[in-house]
Amino acid sequence: MTVFGWGVFKGMLVTLKNFATSYFRKPDEGGIFTVQYPEEREKTIENFRNFPFLVYDETPEKIRCVACGICERECPPKCIHIEMETDTAGKPARRPAVFDIDYGLCMNCGMCEEVCPFDSIFMDHAFEVTAVPISTNLNKTVLDQKKTKVSAERAEGLVRHKEKLLKSNEYFREIRPALASAIDQKRKAAEEKKRAIPPLRHNASDGPVLGRESTGGQAQPSATQEPK
Repeated sequence: MTVFGWGVFKGMLVTLKNFATSYFRKPDEGGIFTVQYPEEREKTIENFRNFPFLVYDETPEKIRCVACGICERECPPKCIHIEMETDTAGKPARRPAVFDIDYGLCMNCGMCEEVCPFDSIFMDHAFEVTAVPISTNLNKTVLDQKKTKVSAERAEGLVRHKEKLLKSNEYFREIRPALASAIDQKRKAAEEKKRAIPPLRHNASDGPVLGRESTGGQAQPSATQEPK
């Protein structure tokens, strides 16, 4: 015979047991403990993720991002905005002129990190993020295309621009050493493979040929071409 409410009573016994024993267990065994934040902090695990940041090598001018726009298209809440830089001739420079992320919209899913083919954007460990002071030249409210009012803090306060998003590869190694090491090895192997490819040499009669040299006006046959 089942007593009405017996399941609830058993659940409360489990809660009471865990509450009582938590005072006698160590913190790493599930015991109760107090962290005096912010003076004291818990150790952050490597796979902890919060807001995205951009990685650069050596100097901020050597940013890995090529402004391909994949992360912008794949971002579920559409919080990323990218504009590609152009040179003096108006041609794409394959680097971002504008790279903005609205932290107010970001849901910390890590999709941008997963889809980036250039290892340029990763999830940070920093979580103490607040709205930046509103610029004095910004009105208290702004109007979007539908003429609805949006607070200035929502429009600018949690938006991080490229300059604030850039962090060095050394910082990336500090917060996520295992992943950063694997990526560095992969990029180094790709660079060595790129150097191992024979340079493209030119021949006056036949045009660009891979792995061919010209000697005395006579083209030397490559491994993929039959001698004439």
